[in-house]
Amino acid sequence: MLDHPLVDLITVIRRSFEHALLQRQAVEERFQVDVFLGDVSWETSYSLPGEAQPPRVRVDVSIDWPTWSQTAYRSWSIGESSEELPEVIVEVALRIQRLAGAPAREHLLGVLAAHSPPIGSGSLVRSSVTIEESLGSRDPGAPGNPPPPAGTAPGSSGSPRAGQAMARWAVEATYEGSLRLDEESLESSDRLQPAVDVLTRWIASTLIALADLPLEFLPADPRTPAP
Repeated sequence: MLDHPLVDLITVIRRSFEHALLQRQAVEERFQVDVFLGDVSWETSYSLPGEAQPPRVRVDVSIDWPTWSQTAYRSWSIGESSEELPEVIVEVALRIQRLAGAPAREHLLGVLAAHSPPIGSGSLVRSSVTIEESLGSRDPGAPGNPPPPAGTAPGSSGSPRAGQAMARWAVEATYEGSLRLDEESLESSDRLQPAVDVLTRWIASTLIALADLPLEFLPADPRTPAP
């Protein structure tokens, strides 16, 4: 088994999300290596349990292990003195999707805090909130466009008129920060569990709050099977 702080951290994050009863979006998980710079990154996505596909709310978590962290870890592992201990860069993107209309900003900002609770020695800071509008195919039955609700007449509210593109809305709030690994964390990954659990609880509670907002969602695509 590979013994490395990044692998240990991934294991701790997965375990914490499972304990929080969040549902992993398996097709969204990626492990990447920048062959030119040497940075390593891991990305995963989770949603609330029981959500249709695509889920109404989800979180994308990205963990980056930069080259300088690997250098610092190598120096520590062979007993060399180092001015800095390694750290991982954490990015969390909380996303609402399948929206039928533009959401009210005051509702969103009432849920999306300016920063996360303290995670280790620092917090994740909200860097942006983006409201997206996308126009799909003019045919509501085309792939990627969910069908109108049963009993909805063409041209009525919730169903586009003939020749009219279907609008879909989404909101994404991005939080950024870092998690510094002290010597105790490097020696035992269990030391990371409390900080990761704080992160997971905050994510889970925010997803629930976003799902409970008075927003209108488009129906899920029945052609997409639930995980």
